[in-house]
Amino acid sequence: MAETGTETGTTTEPDVDRLHALCRELGEAADAVRQATQYAGELALGTGLPARALGSRRARVALRSLLRALTDPAGLGWPAGGRSPAARAARLAGVLTSRECLAVSLAVVGLKARVRAAAVTHPELLTDPDTARVLRAIDEDRQREALRAFKSIVGSQGAERAFALLAPSFGDILAWNALTDENPFNDEAAWEIATGRTLTKAEPVLGISPRVWALLDRGPGRAEPVAADPSLLERLDGSCTVVGCIRNIGAVGTGGMLLVQQVTGPDGVRRYVVQLAGMATDAIAKSSPQDVLGAVHAVARPSTPYSRAVTRALRSWVPSGSELALVGHSLGGITAMNLAADPDFCALYRVTHAVAIGSPVDGKRPADPDTRVFSLINEHDIVPSLEGRSAVSPYALPEQFTEHTWTDDTHAFPLCHAAERYAHNLQFDVPEASAEVDAALAPYRGRATVSRLFALHDR
Repeated sequence: MAETGTETGTTTEPDVDRLHALCRELGEAADAVRQATQYAGELALGTGLPARALGSRRARVALRSLLRALTDPAGLGWPAGGRSPAARAARLAGVLTSRECLAVSLAVVGLKARVRAAAVTHPELLTDPDTARVLRAIDEDRQREALRAFKSIVGSQGAERAFALLAPSFGDILAWNALTDENPFNDEAAWEIATGRTLTKAEPVLGISPRVWALLDRGPGRAEPVAADPSLLERLDGSCTVVGCIRNIGAVGTGGMLLVQQVTGPDGVRRYVVQLAGMATDAIAKSSPQDVLGAVHAVARPSTPYSRAVTRALRSWVPSGSELALVGHSLGGITAMNLAADPDFCALYRVTHAVAIGSPVDGKRPADPDTRVFSLINEHDIVPSLEGRSAVSPYALPEQFTEHTWTDDTHAFPLCHAAERYAHNLQFDVPEASAEVDAALAPYRGRATVSRLFALHDR
């Protein structure tokens, strides 16, 4: 792999831009080879050509050539898919027997190059002996050994350090593992990550379909206004700065509460700042939509009990046509983007800004092209990479998005994911990021005149 840069002693710092360009080219090449392999497999194993080969010498020669291309170790490798039962069976056999496949090999090289690029700013990915052991085991198709290596990091350095070490390339490592393991169900998610697409078909660990999560996380969403505890109201920040909103989210907590503040802006117009809290970690499923099921569901699907409950809360108080700024942390940021991506919601309200803090939202797109999106990410926070795109991805975001990433000295998860830690980062470590968001939110920078709380429920 070519490296350019400034020499320091006997080492050369690689050019990250060139590495990223290489990653994209390898992803495109892998996808093209995969499509060719699928087509060849469908021809060779479908019903058309094999049937014609019985009575035509030319067809028999073509069939032998296709089968040779699919079975020769120096050829395309096993079929990467297809509609016919035979092609699907051949793909399954290839996965279960770990047969070499050119498309997979190209994709894995691209994912390795992404890890190498991430290691320029996060050298611990390659220099830490435990993380190197994990990557080596995945590279050698020893998934159990990779799991044992990860457990050894947890045992020796703690789960907080283990996740933070792998966070910058976590999605790429999951995709790499999924492409080389014997589980055929997580391959589609791995291909989406390897080619820079949005995760839509499954997650890259077990390969569970979003439809399954939707079945488990059902409910129309319900909201009811609640009287706020006076001590909570005293702690709420009314400045409508991004740091103030994050501190409010931390104060409200993850117990199923929504905070909406009415603001009279500098121009005298009433606007609303919707502040959405993240996921509760004390249960897989709860009566509140802020549970683990809701978080997994929200990454893959735009409409969830959380988004529906928030819509009901706003409709009960906020006049239609009002301008909204949606600010959310973790699952709250995902839900903010789900609402901004909903054409029906955007027909009801004008979403001027969506601010996601520590959230996996890069694959989501707002329905209104004028909506400004901010994504704020600590690079050691593993949560933002759960939809497949890391904070050091080679793939650029649309013009509507402004992404700020940084590292701090915590190097520990979930500490670096906490709302309070993000507020600290934005106030003291990366004040230029909070200043840019606050400048964009200038129309909302009056004092909050009314603060309303709503209890959110699945049903």
